[in-house]
Amino acid sequence: MRLRFLGIIPNTPVDDSPTIWLEEATGDLLIQSYRATEAEVKACQEIGSIPGHSTDVPGHETIIRLPAVMLKYIPRPEGGSGEVPRT
Repeated sequence: MRLRFLGIIPNTPVDDSPTIWLEEATGDLLIQSYRATEAEVKACQEIGSIPGHSTDVPGHETIIRLPAVMLKYIPRPEGGSGEVPRT
């Protein structure tokens, strides 16, 4: 797996540092961030997503809170192709 570091919240302590990496072969993002609280997970479940889709969070998934300042590190499609830029 070849990862590229994209960004970290500036000025965070050594043990509290939301970070984003890009898996270059697939364009997938790997995100280290704050685990959503029980109240936040419950709120997500109450809103739901699409009709008929479970609101349970499977054991192999989690809901994270991504601080807005981290959005600047998420790659945007070039030319509207839907593809994440790879290098």
